[in-house]
Amino acid sequence: MHRHDVVVVGAGLAGQRAALAAVEAGKDVAIVSKLHPLRSHSGAAQGGINAAVGAEDSVDTHIYDTVKGSDYLGDQDAIEFFCRSAGPTVVEMEHFGTIFSRGSDGQLASRPFGGQGFPRTIYAADRTGLALLQALYERLGTESFTLYEEWDLTRIVVGEGRVQGIIAFDRRHGDFAGIAAKSVVIATGPAGRVYGRTTNAHSCTGDGIAAAYRAGALLKDMEFVQFHPTALLESGILITEGARGEGGILKNVNGERFMSKYAPHVLDLASRDVVSRAIWTEVKEGRGFPGGYVHLELMHLGRERIESRLQEICDFCRNFAGVDPVTQPIPIMPGQHYMMGGVGTNIRGETNIPGLFAAGEAACVSIHGANRLGGNSLLETLVFGKEAGIHAAAHAEKASTTEIPNGLVEEETALIRGMSERKDGEEPQHLRAEMQATMDELVGIYRHPNDLTEALRRIRALQTRYQSVRVVDRSSIYNINLTDALETGHMLDLAEVIVIGAIARTESRGAHARVDFPRRDDVNWMKHTMARRTATGPELSYAPVAFTRWEPKERVY
Repeated sequence: MHRHDVVVVGAGLAGQRAALAAVEAGKDVAIVSKLHPLRSHSGAAQGGINAAVGAEDSVDTHIYDTVKGSDYLGDQDAIEFFCRSAGPTVVEMEHFGTIFSRGSDGQLASRPFGGQGFPRTIYAADRTGLALLQALYERLGTESFTLYEEWDLTRIVVGEGRVQGIIAFDRRHGDFAGIAAKSVVIATGPAGRVYGRTTNAHSCTGDGIAAAYRAGALLKDMEFVQFHPTALLESGILITEGARGEGGILKNVNGERFMSKYAPHVLDLASRDVVSRAIWTEVKEGRGFPGGYVHLELMHLGRERIESRLQEICDFCRNFAGVDPVTQPIPIMPGQHYMMGGVGTNIRGETNIPGLFAAGEAACVSIHGANRLGGNSLLETLVFGKEAGIHAAAHAEKASTTEIPNGLVEEETALIRGMSERKDGEEPQHLRAEMQATMDELVGIYRHPNDLTEALRRIRALQTRYQSVRVVDRSSIYNINLTDALETGHMLDLAEVIVIGAIARTESRGAHARVDFPRRDDVNWMKHTMARRTATGPELSYAPVAFTRWEPKERVY
């Protein structure tokens, strides 16, 4: 048995920032991660972090752009707090050692990003997430904390009406262990691998979201799944929005800059949902290139600008697509990129379970509403990671010492070890592949009611088959087959919540586009979807959207 005041599950930007805040509050803190912290998916974020720090920009404009980008489903009190925290957060990260790109005047360099009225996206070439992650890890390394590296979360333990800790599997030694805690922060990132074509790392399997859901936490707005407009055609690797921010343009097979039809004012820098639907429409109406894709052109920007500001993009295109963006167009199609939904929290990171907190993409505050603006996700990890850490520490200060009964660890061990004792049954990789194919085919950019109904049938059939999942590898040390099985179970639970929410929401808003309900319905659907786990599947309820200054209106770009 291990014991700490605060346990943070996940070691990306949100998890590290939460841990740092809790350590600074004087608490005994542990981080549990299935990866080395510097391999966290935060490091894959490329384009930048938003902050209204320029003399001509304003925080109010950032707030409005975020509210509008959310298709008015974002909670405006949370958005105001978020945007007002942006400048101090960026300055803090620079003081921690983040090497941001700078302009000729020595000031922080910024570039335009989609859906924003001002070029406020501060960047470190096209490796912004990695630059932030390295700086924060170095800062956290000056403090005293415990790191459980290469541990898989299997259960959040709740008893007597509050969190008591977690149970996790130590891959290195092959043991299950209880980690008692007064507060638990979920910062495990997204569940993008529910889809097959995704920009997310293979580690993005929604473990913390699913564990919170199974423990009784409410999941919020899970039907809103963002597709990034520009992912490399075959690999699905992300081509940052910064490429269009630097002046890149989208063209169809006829050589037309087609975004003039869909967003005549801002063209290629419309919000992500608008651009993704435009690309999808061009291809489906026969204006895509053979094989189904469009081109992103950077050639007109010149070699020096492309190779200095988009270094990683050059490497990706050359190594994974055989294309040199300096001289050739990049073949792209949208790919799943971000989950606007997650574990429902307030601004402090608190969930409906006392002692359980969440931050980053695993959480839904909600600041992104129905559609996230590029550059707001890195900011979210830092702003709300810090808040979750502060308030997890405050909760631990008042909470009594907790224990995890040995019987629970033994029960969890027997349940999961049983997968290895089956002589026949389903192999997890087959279930995962079928789930991903279902989500890609039936729960994509445009959603048809018959497709969603069929998707739900298939996902529930896969859940039934998962009950006899078999782990072929019998080893106890670094059993990746077991990890695969655990992750597949998490994703099947979350896929069901996504589909159920999409069936119920009979409107089109942001990233949720119903072909049978093509318009936004503010009368009936200006509300958040809340999902609670029951024995028969997700039970939906709804919560109001918080408004402060901006009334909903038509969203045009």
